[in-house]
Amino acid sequence: MARRGQRFHPIGSGAATLRRPARATLAIAARAREVALYPVPMAIRFYVGHGASGSAASMAGHVKGLIERGVDARAIDLPLKKAEDAVPAFRAIVPDGPAAPGADGLPIGVGGQSYGGRVASLAAAEPETDYAALVLFSFPLHPPGAPGKADERTAHFPAIRCPVLFLSGDADPFARVDLLRTRIALLRDAELVTYPRLGHTLKPVLSDALDRAAAFLLARG
Repeated sequence: MARRGQRFHPIGSGAATLRRPARATLAIAARAREVALYPVPMAIRFYVGHGASGSAASMAGHVKGLIERGVDARAIDLPLKKAEDAVPAFRAIVPDGPAAPGADGLPIGVGGQSYGGRVASLAAAEPETDYAALVLFSFPLHPPGAPGKADERTAHFPAIRCPVLFLSGDADPFARVDLLRTRIALLRDAELVTYPRLGHTLKPVLSDALDRAAAFLLARG
């Protein structure tokens, strides 16, 4: 029998030369497998909704990017109807807070792209919810060419209790930046990041947007 550390040839092998792993190496490998099977829990869970023409699958890039940045991100499917009418479906999927069933004691962040963000913001204004953060990608402040709808679409803002991050293109036809800045003042704690010359999409700057979203969420985890 080969002694520890001695070279040996497996039965039936050719010229390949292997070393018997030392006990310390085996122990390290076992611990590595254990870490892979039982990863360190993430600090916050984030549920993200899709735009009016999308689905949970269309948010795969956001989910993957946020997970890579340390956020337990999950995309959800929403019914495509009036945003106010989609709130019950949103809350049926998303835990109302860390003490709710399915939250596992983790702080719950919510948000979404366009329509999904609007639904999440309405849910965050509900008195029964206890969200840690709200992240809004390209929030639809008003329909294109109808800035007068901004008041209606932000009437619930004063009821939102958690910190809010807006990420928006400064050429977005769904959110005039001057109006967005004015309406954000209705919130208790809000940040606005704008991207020059971008419309109602953040795809060209998604990496930066996810960096900012992850930092915002993890600071509240």
